[in-house]
Amino acid sequence: MTTAVESELRRQELARFLRSRRERITPEQVGLPLLGRRRTPGLRREEVAQLAGVGVTWYTWLEQGRDINASEQVLQAIARTLRLDPHEHTHLFRLAGAPEPESEKDCQVITPAMELMLKKLEPYPVAVRNARCDLLAYNRGYTWLMGDVDAIPFEDRNTLVQCLLNPEWRKRMLDWDTNIPRVIASFRAAMAEHVAEPAWKSLVKRLKAESPLFAELWPHHDVNSEPIRTKRYLHPDVGLLRFNFTYLYYGRRSEITMSTYTPADEETAAKLPLMFD
Repeated sequence: MTTAVESELRRQELARFLRSRRERITPEQVGLPLLGRRRTPGLRREEVAQLAGVGVTWYTWLEQGRDINASEQVLQAIARTLRLDPHEHTHLFRLAGAPEPESEKDCQVITPAMELMLKKLEPYPVAVRNARCDLLAYNRGYTWLMGDVDAIPFEDRNTLVQCLLNPEWRKRMLDWDTNIPRVIASFRAAMAEHVAEPAWKSLVKRLKAESPLFAELWPHHDVNSEPIRTKRYLHPDVGLLRFNFTYLYYGRRSEITMSTYTPADEETAAKLPLMFD
């Protein structure tokens, strides 16, 4: 049963999520004229309401975390207006406490089979990502390796963001200096098919503003699609770990990747937790 406190926290998270997605959409992207000086980035609340066909007051209350109910039809309209991708679309419905439409359930990124694989491969760390480096799913082995991923806010649950902006991740990744330029080059290569998408452009804008290294390397236009096969980590409890990587793609043209971390030597294998409670 959901408590009043949990419901309040969920509504506040929904409010922050909607604001963050509204602020990354420009008026030009949705066919609105750019008139006068705008005080805030992205769209105004009344513009989102107009485009989604909902009342301005109602949408304002939704962004304020008020205790109101949103129908599937309204949520779908907001998702279209804010140009949410499938990952964000699912997140919106969950935060709103609404059942996901059947059409969405049928094409969910993380299938029951994938969830089973994540669990069965423990204690090996496993993570599922999209081309934008968003963490779509992960198992307890991954959380053991990288820290409390569950505590990371949804909008920051992106491996590129964490590698560049999270000091704890940087400390754990021993080959950070060598690997991070390759990761950025790989991200640029993947972006070739998404150059006009707000989510990608917003991520680049954020990283250029918050990561001096990203701001330095991004204008070089380096591209690299060759995945990193071996990585070293420094775990705070067990010390040095070496892993080989295997990349499993969800389908022939899918951009969803399941990355498995298998021990590269017996010492690493011996240090993995035997079981989870």
